[in-house]
Amino acid sequence: MNNTVIGILAHVDAGKTTLSESLLYLSGAIRKQGRVDNRDAFLDTYELEKDRGITIFSKQARLTLHGKPVILLDTPGHADFSAEMERTLQVLDYVILVISGADGVQGHTKTLWRLLEEYRIPAFIFVNKMDQPGTDRESLMGGLTDMLGDSCLDFSGTGIGSAADHSEHDKEARRALDDRLAMCDESVMEYYLENGYVTDEQIASLIRERKVFPCYFGSALKLTGVQEFIDGAGSLIRPGVYPGEFGARVYKISRDEQGRRLTFLKVTGGELKVRGMLDDEKVSEIRLYSGAKYETADSAAAGQIAAAAGPVKTCAGECIGCEKAGMLPLLEPVLTYNIILPPGTDVHSALLKFRELEEEDPQLHIVWEKSVGEIHVRLMGEIQTQILGQLIRDRYGLDVSFGEGKILYKETIKESVEGVGHFEPLRHYAEVHLRLEPGEPGSGLVFSSECSVNQLDRNWQRLVLTHLAEKSHKGVLTGSPITDMKIVLIAGRAHAKHTEGGDFRQATYRAVRQGLMKARSVILEPFYDFSLQLPTAQIGRAMADIERFGGSFTLGGGDGENSLLTGQAPVSEMRGYQTEVASYTGGTGRLSCSSAGYFPCHDPAAVWEEMAYDPESDPDNTPDSVFCSHGAGFAVPWYAVEKYMHLPGAGLPDYSGMTGQDFEWYDDASAGTPDQDMLSEGNIYSEKTAREARDTLQQKRGGTAAGEDELMAIFERTYGPVKPRLHDSTTIIKAPADKEYVWKERAKRGKTGDFLLVDGYNIIFTWDELSSLAAHDMGAARDTLMDILSNYQGYTGKSVILVFDAYKVQGFRGEVSRWHNIDLVFTKEAETADQYIEKTAHVMGGRYNVTVATSDGTEQVIIRSEGCSLLSAHDFKEEIERVNRQIREEHLDKQHRTGNYLGNYIPKE
Repeated sequence: MNNTVIGILAHVDAGKTTLSESLLYLSGAIRKQGRVDNRDAFLDTYELEKDRGITIFSKQARLTLHGKPVILLDTPGHADFSAEMERTLQVLDYVILVISGADGVQGHTKTLWRLLEEYRIPAFIFVNKMDQPGTDRESLMGGLTDMLGDSCLDFSGTGIGSAADHSEHDKEARRALDDRLAMCDESVMEYYLENGYVTDEQIASLIRERKVFPCYFGSALKLTGVQEFIDGAGSLIRPGVYPGEFGARVYKISRDEQGRRLTFLKVTGGELKVRGMLDDEKVSEIRLYSGAKYETADSAAAGQIAAAAGPVKTCAGECIGCEKAGMLPLLEPVLTYNIILPPGTDVHSALLKFRELEEEDPQLHIVWEKSVGEIHVRLMGEIQTQILGQLIRDRYGLDVSFGEGKILYKETIKESVEGVGHFEPLRHYAEVHLRLEPGEPGSGLVFSSECSVNQLDRNWQRLVLTHLAEKSHKGVLTGSPITDMKIVLIAGRAHAKHTEGGDFRQATYRAVRQGLMKARSVILEPFYDFSLQLPTAQIGRAMADIERFGGSFTLGGGDGENSLLTGQAPVSEMRGYQTEVASYTGGTGRLSCSSAGYFPCHDPAAVWEEMAYDPESDPDNTPDSVFCSHGAGFAVPWYAVEKYMHLPGAGLPDYSGMTGQDFEWYDDASAGTPDQDMLSEGNIYSEKTAREARDTLQQKRGGTAAGEDELMAIFERTYGPVKPRLHDSTTIIKAPADKEYVWKERAKRGKTGDFLLVDGYNIIFTWDELSSLAAHDMGAARDTLMDILSNYQGYTGKSVILVFDAYKVQGFRGEVSRWHNIDLVFTKEAETADQYIEKTAHVMGGRYNVTVATSDGTEQVIIRSEGCSLLSAHDFKEEIERVNRQIREEHLDKQHRTGNYLGNYIPKE
């Protein structure tokens, strides 16, 4: 029989772990019922959890319910660890939602309920702590139906699943339940009217289809009502049906006490075997955990939760084999913190260690902020900073601290707008037109194309969509990521001879940015759903506070002495409000918050001023375009691009006759203060005419119109400074201490097993055109070679690794980076490119098809001995020229033959 995976979820302190202990104890899985306050709970396996008395990491236990094998997954209850909980939802068949009888449905409980609805997971509800004074089953049941829906039905006292003889009370309760069940489905209603009862199989189907949510009441600590829940839920769950083809879903990455990497997954089809392949990596061990202990197995069948040792490239949320792609996380961190390292700590080695933590929790989003020299991490709240700090101390011996948390803002737009990007320095060409449309709240970014293949070849269109998705695009008000938008490719143009893939990257980025500069932008900020219970005497103070925060509220029920406020308010204002509530209510007030999503900012002018973001001074996100005239490129400001663009617009507002002075930035440019009315509408650039505003602002900044300095800055942003240098326009993936890292990464990304290792300087000084260019500008020669190899990789699919010597650079540790679609390696001090290539060829030669491009005679002898193929610099040049001809024949020339044009039928003579 297949396993059934059941997760247990709750608001913090609802008694979730205590219920887990009761289920394990009464089912015979453990001999003694542990307790959180005694630090001996079976599923609290980490010292951090025992010390704090909360669940931080998801764990599993195996038990039997009503004769059926079940895997119970315990998840964190605290809102700060919601990301860990949400990852677990992807592998669950059922959920047990625990609600505190003393508190009822709280804010985080509603968030959990919303997640269960999104993931379509059937649920059982256990109302715990019914032994506490003041709890009333009838009123709690009414609260459940009011807050969670009429499909919540009381199953207590019905005797479902019990082997004992049913009393008259049980029979009466069952008849009343059948009457309610019949109203949940038409087919069940027909059966009930004909036969007078509803079968257990019909109830099981209703639960599986999320038409009914059984509710049970009891006390997990005192074991009251738990056996009834086991009997009822155990008899109504049904194991999943899985295909024979192998599939799996990864939900967690962890490490054991020895530091060995473990991939936790659910097998969703076929069977996973030891020495079998998982995502093209061999599985060396399969572990079946129950609490802190595990047993090894030769295989894991469909429906099983297992930990696989061996794979190192898997990631949380990954779908393998026949498993379909899942949903993107719905809960996101709303705060960002900078990690303060101890004095003398090597930043790069610390960053690599933190990347391991990011593998285990992808929502951390570890980012190296180069401009300020800081490592930033995204977190849910203050508790998570404490746990993360302790985890870093225990694992890496680093006593880190965290800066003050900052709110993560986002931006969107109010109306559709067309953005144009043109990139045409000498011997390059690409133009892209995009339509930016506002999307539904919470929809994120959606990309599509409406461009005709007669105008732009399908391959180029796919490239544009790839470039749209590969980058986190910044808004123009605060520099925050954009969201809730649909970006549509509506037009584009390539050149038959001069267009390369990187040209469309530049044109696409500029088109997005130019559109945002013209759009009516809106600052979004995260909001909390809150529930505030406090004495009625203080209700007026609380209402005034929420209104002052820019939130909204509803006055709920109360008992006369206490009142309940529920609503939404900005995270920025609610931070620390718990302490304030405790102060003015004398400790009797209770505030519960959970993430509600992103909504328009309540005070955008203040945020705009605080962020002090200048969209035209961001070198990595320029809105301007580059055109060509008389054999030279020149920069065109974003507000004048429409006057120069080569394709017609799409009928959206026309800016072609305007200049920068026609876009109103400020209500009073001389004062430099934002127009409050415009910001309150989310608009910083309007279509009104304010011809003096732009000039005044430029004079304040000491700026001028686009000239030689600006043109040089754009070229330097694109190609780097015009002097010999290490290429610095890429993002470091990992330090090259692991010599196998580059080819491992390429093997993961590559569709084939073909690798091409290129000795960079050997090729540069062998090819005449590169050698002559290097004599004047080595950086330009390197960039030209990288462009050539990028096109070559895009067409052939071979995994290209380009290696440059940096062995004479004193103190240089080496650098491995990603440049477009190729891997770029600068060797460390005292290591030549020959040595690096020889070592890499030794490791890769027996496993992959490896070709090395070099004319170094000694290196060629060594490479041949490793079983690798060779290309001399001359032969490699001929190979590049052959590929370029094929690209033109198969792709670029095609645009002249598509469409029904008279010119296609005129003889060439």
